[in-house]
Amino acid sequence: MSQIIEDQHYINLIVGGDAKAFAILVDRYKDMVYTLSVKMLKRPEEAEEAAQDTFVKVYQSLNKFKGESKFSTWIYKVNYNTCLDRIKKYKKEHEAIPLDDWSESKMEAIGNVLDSISEKERTDTIQDCIRLLPEEDGFLLTLFYFEEQSLEEISKIIGITPNYVKVRLFRSKIKLTSILKNRLEPEILEYYESERR
Repeated sequence: MSQIIEDQHYINLIVGGDAKAFAILVDRYKDMVYTLSVKMLKRPEEAEEAAQDTFVKVYQSLNKFKGESKFSTWIYKVNYNTCLDRIKKYKKEHEAIPLDDWSESKMEAIGNVLDSISEKERTDTIQDCIRLLPEEDGFLLTLFYFEEQSLEEISKIIGITPNYVKVRLFRSKIKLTSILKNRLEPEILEYYESERR
């Protein structure tokens, strides 16, 4: 039985009055909801509250889930909006990272450096740098790279067109690359850039 059918099976049980079945869905998605909440809100205790709020909202709105998208996509959308509400409420501000002076070759050079290190080290480095990004950029990159959500799925989650998701992803990648550039050894980058000349 695929996970989508399984999810729908538990949703039917819950809507039919079996509240205990909800614990199975919470268990299945709690780690991801918490991880995405941390990416947006930065503070673990606030992320914990946002994750709880997300599941309360999911439970209260389960009868509105029509199965037009994957259940996971729907949960991420509820989670995203819950976190956005908190951000607006506390009016957090982040220092903008300039987007100028970024060529494809610079981004490719950083990609080459990342390819040259072990997978675990690469994942840890990227995750560390994502934490330094503004909330929405971190959320977007996590969905795309670590959750492997498609542009269409992300567009449903955050409520913009797939083309605009592509634009936002590109800008987020530039910001991430800017942070990675500072983190990685400049000599290694120079080596890769000189290889391209």
